[in-house]
Amino acid sequence: MHDPQEHFAHCIQVLGGVTASSRRLGIDERALRRFINGERPVTQGLMQDTAKALQDLIAEAAAAENFINSELGY
Repeated sequence: MHDPQEHFAHCIQVLGGVTASSRRLGIDERALRRFINGERPVTQGLMQDTAKALQDLIAEAAAAENFINSELGY
């Protein structure tokens, strides 16, 4: 099983880094860094919010892909 802090740090990278994740999660960049660095515990609620942000990103990426494939004929 992954360490929650390590997995959270990976999710932040998938979301586009600290700045992009801060906007998506509505959390200050410094606070995100504290979670990543282990200065604050990664809570279940934070992981649930992160999972929701990842789902939203997936939906946005799928919509962009569909536009490319259907509207632009690729």
